[in-house]
Amino acid sequence: MQWLERHVPKLVLAPSFIAALLFVYGFIGWTAWVSFTRSRLLPNYDLVGTIQYERLFASPRWEVALNNLFVFGVLFIGISMLLGLLLAIFLDQKIRTEGVLRTIYLYPMALSLIVTGTAWKWMLNPGLGLEAMVRGWGFENFRFDWITNPDMAIYTVVIAGVWQASGFVMALFLAGLRSVDGEIIKAAQVDGIPTHRIYTAIIIPSMAPIFLSAFIVLSHLAIKSFDLVIALTGGGPGYATDLPATYMYAMAFSRGDIGQAASSAMVMMMIVFAIVVPYLYSELRAKHD
Repeated sequence: MQWLERHVPKLVLAPSFIAALLFVYGFIGWTAWVSFTRSRLLPNYDLVGTIQYERLFASPRWEVALNNLFVFGVLFIGISMLLGLLLAIFLDQKIRTEGVLRTIYLYPMALSLIVTGTAWKWMLNPGLGLEAMVRGWGFENFRFDWITNPDMAIYTVVIAGVWQASGFVMALFLAGLRSVDGEIIKAAQVDGIPTHRIYTAIIIPSMAPIFLSAFIVLSHLAIKSFDLVIALTGGGPGYATDLPATYMYAMAFSRGDIGQAASSAMVMMMIVFAIVVPYLYSELRAKHD
């Protein structure tokens, strides 16, 4: 019985551990291996070096995907954090309708990205959405055709992404604002410090860990963005709104080029590691200290 008491937790966790080891890390290893082969429609396990990575970084479509990831990531993360912070500060003023407004702001996060992309696709469609509505009001020269413009289409993905994520960021920041010691704020108010200075000099700097957590979450969402792009633009016009995830999908399932898909997947994983590993290191070091 004592042996069972000591080992039952391990026996219970063993199936999940084995499944994760096989279906997560096992397939990561398989993908890494395939990325160094000449695999096309079917896997080829003969190693040939870095030829797939050379093809990848010589591809104009991959260059567009990386540029789009940079534009989308910077704007999506920056605007979501700024808007989330402003909404959180607004709700922190103890307004009467806080519960209703908080629900409204959080509602987009309850929707799937496919639903969000489809809804914004309708709203941004020049023949059905915002442009058609404003022209129906008599403004015949009004144009908002970003979704069909290759140079502007990526910004429609930013708009939909910010709408989806800003409520979640607001909830994080609001929790951080409410966790600040009230006595410090009261002391600052007694000293006559203006409200905006209390936020900028006392409250917001004390929320640095929450800013970092929000940045990590949003970065992860930006890098693996797939369903939002597929539902909103389908990667188009052409491949103007391709991101690394949609490029990987196109190579694997449309072009029958598993080697290219695997190499792009490994690059995506390296980008995620470059963001997450320093964060985990800083957290573990802080706990150790």
